[in-house]
Amino acid sequence: MSTAITRRSAPSREHGPRALPETPVAAATGSDDRPDPLRYLVSYNTRNLTKVVAEVGRATGAYWIDAVQRIARPGDAARRGLLWISAMADRREPTWHLANEVVLSTPFASLRDFTAAEHRDDDVVPTLVLPPQAGHSSTVVDYSPQQSQIAMIRASGLTKVYALDWRPATTATKNVTITDYLEVIDRSIRRMGGKANLVGDCQGGWLATIYAALHPDRVNTLTLAGAPIDFHAGESVIAASTRLMAGTMGMAPYKALVAAGGGNMPGSAVLSNFISIQPQSEISRQLQLLENIDDPTHVERYRVFEDWFKYTQDIPGAFYLWLVENLFWKNRLIKGTLTVDGRTVDMGAIDCPLLLLAGSADHITPAPQLFAAAEKVGTPAADVTYRTATAGHLGLFMGRDALRHDWPVLMETVYGHSVPSKKDTGAGKASRRRSSVRAVADPRDTPRVPAP
Repeated sequence: MSTAITRRSAPSREHGPRALPETPVAAATGSDDRPDPLRYLVSYNTRNLTKVVAEVGRATGAYWIDAVQRIARPGDAARRGLLWISAMADRREPTWHLANEVVLSTPFASLRDFTAAEHRDDDVVPTLVLPPQAGHSSTVVDYSPQQSQIAMIRASGLTKVYALDWRPATTATKNVTITDYLEVIDRSIRRMGGKANLVGDCQGGWLATIYAALHPDRVNTLTLAGAPIDFHAGESVIAASTRLMAGTMGMAPYKALVAAGGGNMPGSAVLSNFISIQPQSEISRQLQLLENIDDPTHVERYRVFEDWFKYTQDIPGAFYLWLVENLFWKNRLIKGTLTVDGRTVDMGAIDCPLLLLAGSADHITPAPQLFAAAEKVGTPAADVTYRTATAGHLGLFMGRDALRHDWPVLMETVYGHSVPSKKDTGAGKASRRRSSVRAVADPRDTPRVPAP
């Protein structure tokens, strides 16, 4: 389960957000007490190696116990081994599951409209979801028929739902810039009616934040999930590695990666980085597949995740290098020194309701990186909402627990800011809450697939 929502009750900005027990307050306030990056990375990788050894030992023991039990059927081991190899190799392109229509298309992004025909005239502010941009398909927000962030948002009463679909970079789009991405967001919102609820997942979150700071009049509410706003807060292997690499060699290593990708950042390289951060998850996932190869439910859940996780797409090189230098390395967004086309990105201009969702086990974006946003915006304290889900990074966007227990509560709040007050009755809220929970399958008694 997740922790309860917390809101600041006083407008003072002298203290950090009311961080939950697992979130160090000092980190949330931005104090630079981070360990030496090299020492931190060595310690982190040593701990991971221990976890890898433990997982291999566990799986090996389980395998031999199973082998003894099946000793009377020597051909069974070969059969299971072939099924295992086949399941690992059987990859398919991830797809969108809910019916939608592409209503705006550019070479690097498409706007998908998930609004059902019967809800086109609903008196509700439309919602635009910005998926992560980390070398994977945007379909993570409509991950499966049983696990769909889009379906949950619609069921909460926010029936006019759109999502941007980040397209794979090509030679023709390698020079796409931050300006281009912000422009497609603006075009999308104007097409949706001129004002929208923005929901930003991971990198889609900092992109939504930048847009909201530059166009506060177009943003009704801002919801950020697992979004790195203060890239240097908390303990993060990505921040430590960037600090070490860029601090010693500048942008040269990143430029070399982009050059090797023909002007784009290869999605396969991003995937390799994710796996190297938590190799025990990758190993555990494959070994658990072998253990459960005769369980069709587990095999199907494994296949769905692997189809999304292993199907990578390149990132425009110019955009990638910009974000590494300005955000990952120099942390200009939270410092207030970021400029886009000569305009300073002032987070203080954001005054709409702000909702923040962090993961208690998020090793990609620790909670302090997200919660730091509350100290920079101009949103009244009473309109800042914090929530910490019992989830890792990806679990924030597609995990059944987070979609059933955390997102409905947040989207119920967004709904309250998105309809005329005369329609916002207590009974209506309760029914929408139940509906949004039912939109996602109950995770109990189903096999879990280890994921970052």
